[in-house]
Amino acid sequence: MTPSPHNLPVLVSGGGIGGLAAALALLKRGFKVQVFEQAEQIGEIGAGIQLGPNAFHAFDALGVGDKARGRAVYTDCMVMHDAIDESLIGRLETGEAFRQRFGNPYAVIHRVDIHTSLLEGVQESPNVEFFTSTRIVKVEQDGGVVTAIDQNGKRWAGQALIGADGGKSVVRAQYVNDPPRVTGHVVYRAVIDKQDFPENLQWNAASLWAGPKCHLVHYPLRGGEQYNVVVTFHSRQQEEWGVTDGSKEEVQSYFQGIAAKPRQLIDLPKSWRRWATADREPIGTWVFGRATILGDAAHPTTQYMAQGACMALEDAVTLGEALRVHDNDWDKALQLYQDSRVARTARIVLSGREMGRLYHAAGVERLVRNSLWKGRSQERFYDAMEWLYGWNVDNCLAK
Repeated sequence: MTPSPHNLPVLVSGGGIGGLAAALALLKRGFKVQVFEQAEQIGEIGAGIQLGPNAFHAFDALGVGDKARGRAVYTDCMVMHDAIDESLIGRLETGEAFRQRFGNPYAVIHRVDIHTSLLEGVQESPNVEFFTSTRIVKVEQDGGVVTAIDQNGKRWAGQALIGADGGKSVVRAQYVNDPPRVTGHVVYRAVIDKQDFPENLQWNAASLWAGPKCHLVHYPLRGGEQYNVVVTFHSRQQEEWGVTDGSKEEVQSYFQGIAAKPRQLIDLPKSWRRWATADREPIGTWVFGRATILGDAAHPTTQYMAQGACMALEDAVTLGEALRVHDNDWDKALQLYQDSRVARTARIVLSGREMGRLYHAAGVERLVRNSLWKGRSQERFYDAMEWLYGWNVDNCLAK
């Protein structure tokens, strides 16, 4: 006898930030949830990320705002310098005036600390089950029942499926099968202890040094006891999307001509992780029957807008709100979720590409870049960011 879909759990493929945020949103709507993670344990890798006010609005809506706030470092500003001559290009203050404008702070945090905050929230519910070492490889649908099939052929039945399985999403591949757009940009990331980090760069700021075909980023983590270091460059070779161990020699070969102060960053790490980056063209359809995609599965983007995790959190909140206003009617809710998210997340993907060009400007284009924000007031900076940081649970369903 086929079980009633209403008695089945919601299946979430992926136990990362997007998957856990989706699980939290679903638990708040009264669903039972099963989370499938291909790794041996539920966890997170990577280094630091930046959190805009929109991310904190999402944390609050998911009920884990206090947990996330307790692990974040609150910056005084975001600042951009020219990596060749060390001149200041722009400074956006993120203190009290910023908080008053957007209702929440700007912060930096370790990816592990975001994931932990979400996981703690999910684990407070008795209605969630985790299945590790389980990779969903295929989805079937019949009569309102979604069946996820794992790598061992085991079948899992649910009333809906959320594909939060990352940029190389199996769920997206099954329903869309679009190619990635490999950027040729390579990102090296590392975390450095405070005692090993240059004192003249120990700023309480999200700091970016813009150079020709490259840039460098640093900011504090974990109460200022560590610093996140990220360097990006245009590769000389054909790249394939993925993560590998990096080499100090490769990094140093790409940063000739960079001034002494930012150049210190590339000499710091004892080991690097190397990301060859990619995004995908934005798509207008995220819903496939009772299956949908979320986070990097829906809108993989480059890192230049510092919004990848933030968008996954927003997706989860919006899905929950769509279910709320449609009283858990999946067909109506999924359509509203898609309609509310496609244009906004596409803007992030496309803006990321343009920001990458801006950061990496050379020649006369560099001079234009350096003059863009001269004389701009903080209020004008805030106005320009309203579309991004002004998102919250009350306006998330606006199309």
